[in-house]
Amino acid sequence: MRLPVTFEDLIDHAEASDLYTKLINQVNKDFLLANIDLDFNEDTLPSSVKCVLHETIFRLIQERFADYLNLLYIVDVSEVKIRMLDGSDALRLSEQVTFLVLQREWQKVWYRYQYG
Repeated sequence: MRLPVTFEDLIDHAEASDLYTKLINQVNKDFLLANIDLDFNEDTLPSSVKCVLHETIFRLIQERFADYLNLLYIVDVSEVKIRMLDGSDALRLSEQVTFLVLQREWQKVWYRYQYG
């Protein structure tokens, strides 16, 4: 599997495979497991998903860092990828983490679809 390298690429893959709804459901499931109040409707626009996730992750980094770390653990974002990010700008960091979260959620959905 080739992981998408941009948000647009990820959404294009999800929609082309008719897996966008499953991606949204996976995001909702993992955020619920992390006790973070976030619940998207299945028909939420991708741009809205990206924006709300970005805001939520930024807020977690700034105000609830333990919950942020718990979310990364539950989603199973690679620690190596997180360590490679520049943490000097929290806004830029949260944008990059948002993509890594969506990328990992997409990976889970894709594998489940391919091999489930």
